[in-house]
Amino acid sequence: MKKVVLFLMIVLCDFSVFSQEILCNVQVNASQVQTSDRKIYQTMQTSIYEFLNNTKWTNTIVNNEERIECTMLISIQERVSNDEFKASIQIQSTRPVFGTSYKSTMFNYIDNNFKFKYLEYQSLEFSETTHLSNLTSVLAFYVNIILGLDYDSFSDQGGIEYFLKAQNIVNNCQNTAEIGWKAFESDKNRYWIAYDFLDSRYGIVHDVLYRYHRLGMDKLGEEPDDARFEITESLEELRKIYRENPSAFLLKLFFDAKSAEIANIYSQAYPNEQARIIKTLIEIDSPNSSVYQSITENSEGR
Repeated sequence: MKKVVLFLMIVLCDFSVFSQEILCNVQVNASQVQTSDRKIYQTMQTSIYEFLNNTKWTNTIVNNEERIECTMLISIQERVSNDEFKASIQIQSTRPVFGTSYKSTMFNYIDNNFKFKYLEYQSLEFSETTHLSNLTSVLAFYVNIILGLDYDSFSDQGGIEYFLKAQNIVNNCQNTAEIGWKAFESDKNRYWIAYDFLDSRYGIVHDVLYRYHRLGMDKLGEEPDDARFEITESLEELRKIYRENPSAFLLKLFFDAKSAEIANIYSQAYPNEQARIIKTLIEIDSPNSSVYQSITENSEGR
């Protein structure tokens, strides 16, 4: 009996230690599609959920509580044929902040070019060396972007391996008919997400992700003034990218995830800090100017 209990304990421990890295909530919304066959969308949701959460994406050993939380909302716009669908996919991932229950948004993006084939009950397969299906290639691509951002936030340049994997997926998809993978199709698509994260012109983004999160957010509860200083310095580094390329896609990706959070951080800052950061933010992220101007309105005063 003792041997059985010991065996079960080892199995349970192994399951915990070697659990997958992603904890993804998946939703498939087909409300726009006129059909009496709704079961296929529930089956699709389950298949995608199992693919994302049961695949081992890295060689890292993680505990269950260390899994990266994310959501993928797939909105079906049209059932083109029996096994072909036209959709959009919204991806959001978060990162816990040390010593708090707060989760910082790392990625918040909507991809409107998501056309894929799906056969009910057919297993979803992915290969790092070849393109098997647009469905699994898109899902795996965004998993690696999520991993890259998360690893970058915990160690300087820590996410490069996963951005390279994302770029490899892009390369494998260059001959596919589905759009979203090629440079000439748009200046803001999957191709450019992977390319820009590896472009030396934007290398500073990796340093910013580390400094903003590890030296800033993770210390905000214990050392708020020092932590905000690190966050301010990191954000001002992004000005270098803006002045070289004001329309840089990576700036949009960063601030789409961070603008509301940044405004909240500086609502507790000193007036001189607020003035400094508002000036910087309005320059490099003008689409969110109203968000940053609200910092002083929502200020708690110091």
